[in-house]
Amino acid sequence: MERVSGLGVGPLAAGTVGLLILLKVIQRLRHKQSVQDKVVVITGASSGLGKECARVFHAAGARLILCGRDQKRLQEVVEELGNKNSLSLKSNLIFKTYTPCTVTFDLSNTSVVSSAAEEILKCHGHVDVLINNAGISYRGNILDTHVSVQRDVMETNYFGPVALTQAILPSMVDRRTGHIVVISSVQGKISIPYRSAYSASKHATQAYFDCLRAEVERLGLQVSVISPGYIRTNLSINAVTGDGSKYGVMDKTTARGSDPVDVARAVLKAVCHKQKDVVLAGLLPTAAIYLRTLWPALYFRLMASRAIKEHRVKEE
Repeated sequence: MERVSGLGVGPLAAGTVGLLILLKVIQRLRHKQSVQDKVVVITGASSGLGKECARVFHAAGARLILCGRDQKRLQEVVEELGNKNSLSLKSNLIFKTYTPCTVTFDLSNTSVVSSAAEEILKCHGHVDVLINNAGISYRGNILDTHVSVQRDVMETNYFGPVALTQAILPSMVDRRTGHIVVISSVQGKISIPYRSAYSASKHATQAYFDCLRAEVERLGLQVSVISPGYIRTNLSINAVTGDGSKYGVMDKTTARGSDPVDVARAVLKAVCHKQKDVVLAGLLPTAAIYLRTLWPALYFRLMASRAIKEHRVKEE
């Protein structure tokens, strides 16, 4: 009897795993949604990842509202997208596309965010998806960084998205539908040397939107935090330094980063599949996230060693 039972363990385990995989696939298909005709707001849409998100969501048939500080550059994106066919063919599916609207404002100036939100809502009467993408990076030594720089980075990367989210949120709650996305960073989960202001702002972002997700789920709203590693954009070139000046250098890590098109497609996938927390990074950054939790002493030692190496390079 024991022998017969033993022979049945393998097939039973395999069958159970297969059933779980099948149920997961069915669940994903049931929860998948399309962005065709959905009103999608993208901040920081004039360049970098925001611009690629505009292209990807436009091709998928979304009604875009593009936001940024420079109206001329936003209009250039609109014209580029307008040159695309009104019918977009993708993966053997045809999507009707629309000419985007634009709203110009400075996200770091939270005093104007409320009026900007009103303008956003006037475009189509509601918002289905809000993608908080705009942000700024930082490179510097804490000892040489003025607290005003720390505050400026926090205004753009944290308080700006929070202010816009809270301005748009009531309309989503009224409709009992909506999806809020924030582009955070792997550095919102772990911290590396000489990125204090940036990492702090992304840690705050992760915490806020995790809380938001829990609070609004009962209201039918979705919240996704996207945490990419390095992306091949001008983020490091436009980063600020300890005295507030522009860094102006394309870091090697950034130059070797992910293609922004791939990250934009991952954002679309996160929206379509209602993914709550997505890490888009290589093996080492992903391993570091787990190491920080499971073996913090080793993680701290590795970061201290990295800081020493970077300090020596800066002195040479």
